[in-house]
Amino acid sequence: MWFFTSEEKELQNVCRDFAQNELAPFAEKHDNEESFNINAFKKMGELGLLGITADPEYGGAGLGAVAATIVMEEFGRACAGSTLSYLAHTILCVNNLNNNGSPEQKAKYLPKLISGEHVGCMGMSEPEFGSDAVGMQCKATAVNGGYQITGNKMWITNAQYADVTYLYTRTGPGKKDLTTFIVEKGTPGFTVSKEIHKMGMRSSPTGELSFDKSFVPMANRVGAEGDSVIHMMKNLEIERITIAGISLGIAQACLDQCVKYAGERKQFGKTLANFQLIQKMIAEMYAETEAMRRMLYTVCYEYDHGHRSNMLASAVKLQLPKMATKIALDAIQLHGGYGYSREFPVERMMRDNKLNEIGAGTNEVMILIIAKNLLNEALKH
Repeated sequence: MWFFTSEEKELQNVCRDFAQNELAPFAEKHDNEESFNINAFKKMGELGLLGITADPEYGGAGLGAVAATIVMEEFGRACAGSTLSYLAHTILCVNNLNNNGSPEQKAKYLPKLISGEHVGCMGMSEPEFGSDAVGMQCKATAVNGGYQITGNKMWITNAQYADVTYLYTRTGPGKKDLTTFIVEKGTPGFTVSKEIHKMGMRSSPTGELSFDKSFVPMANRVGAEGDSVIHMMKNLEIERITIAGISLGIAQACLDQCVKYAGERKQFGKTLANFQLIQKMIAEMYAETEAMRRMLYTVCYEYDHGHRSNMLASAVKLQLPKMATKIALDAIQLHGGYGYSREFPVERMMRDNKLNEIGAGTNEVMILIIAKNLLNEALKH
């Protein structure tokens, strides 16, 4: 983008090289095996990417939404599943803790999370509470010296590998009586009770967390009781912006693959690139991808310069994954039978991107947020 700083351009180059060397060659293997590329994750820590938005005081890069989205796009272009795990660690856990934790909590947990020594996750969704996150029932009860936690969290990215869980719980009967805790791996009564097998994002481990009277000390409560809704709303905006970056990377990867395939595949004695319908498909993919890119990075730029909008974050979260799924389906169609087979990566890209229409708020929830904001504004006049 024209407004990228020299630092952001250098970050883009570093991430592109890393993605091509450490993610792309292993994407198919980890998708087939449903395995986590832990080696690449550790190397992300060595490059200083696991604390992209965190304070330098704790080893972070201290950068903003533009930089974080650059990483998501470049990594998503190579392996969306690994990128989803990166997002869960860096945005859902590290960024949350960096923004809301006490100085003591940040000093204790952030350095190892940012170096890659530890893996992080966030516990919000539950078996019965997905879109209605504030209806959660995982309960924290005050006891001597801390809290006792009981309940389950579902669809938790990085669950099986996480050393640190940034956990939302209920501490009272009111809708907003939600409180945040830092829960360490090995806490008695805390287990990964179920591994979840998915259609896409298969290289991103997902599981269910179970808490059976798990004791968490008072020092691990983040903020005051009832602060969780504030934490959630603040972090959801950058989560929705950055997850859209993964969809942008997928769309670009589909376009790249289609251009390459059209130049190589022959039918009726000439390459596909000579057929006008193929040219139309590729031209539309390009136009749609560039529209996605400019919309997303404009919102990122505004976010970094203090012009933050829940409605715009919801708009990019709605539009980019939806458009990327269309592009991926067009890419499968362009490849014909090969596109539907696992010999080419476009079917994986489609499977991976579908998650982005569900996670971090479904398309339907984004529509509700946008409509509510627009109509409330109209009713003021």
